[in-house]
Amino acid sequence: MLTKNQIESGNQPNHSEQHRSQNIGWLRAAVLGANDGIVSTASLIVGVAAADASRQSILVAGVAGLVAGAMSMAAGEYVSVSSQADTEKADRKKEKRELETDWDFERDELTDIYISRGLDKKLAREVAVQLMDHDALTTHLRDELGLTEQMEARPIQAAFASAASFTVGAILPILAILLVPLGYIIAAVSGISMVVLIILGALSSIIAGAKLSTGIIRITFWGAAAMLLTAGVGALFGVSV
Repeated sequence: MLTKNQIESGNQPNHSEQHRSQNIGWLRAAVLGANDGIVSTASLIVGVAAADASRQSILVAGVAGLVAGAMSMAAGEYVSVSSQADTEKADRKKEKRELETDWDFERDELTDIYISRGLDKKLAREVAVQLMDHDALTTHLRDELGLTEQMEARPIQAAFASAASFTVGAILPILAILLVPLGYIIAAVSGISMVVLIILGALSSIIAGAKLSTGIIRITFWGAAAMLLTAGVGALFGVSV
């Protein structure tokens, strides 16, 4: 707890506490990318292998899937997060304009927010006045709109994280094509992919602070379902999928 002397002198302790929500942006992109890299590439490889394709055809399909998937993930994440960033910029401009044209209304609005959070009217008014005198725009963005620097949308970072993690995930089943006999590719790719998905599910749960079994089950279920379906399609039609 800060003392009055610390506040008045500006000698405040550093706030180095870290929260899991600060990782949500890159964590979401990284987990989604790695999961999609493993599931989509492994499923593609299993489907093609089930159609009795040659090793070269399976390898080409896997590499093509890696390149196309990584670019698709990067583009999709960039567009999605850019839209979020555009919205945040628009809100920032709108809030700045409102502060320039109607300061008193914005102060009253902030006061009402603090009252709704439990402060009495006098204290809420005092807090609103002092915070707006310090940094009105940042205060309103944070307390009125929930926008903070830690949660700010970063399109390039999200796109890079998605593409890089997709590539890392996709490389693993591709390596199996090169290292195991042709007749064992389906089993090897499926086994490696499931192990990696279990590790990925556990890791994401640990980082996010969620229940371990929940992260593992939800990521492996969909991975197994995808590989089973594509293997069925490849075996049924006998063509590359």
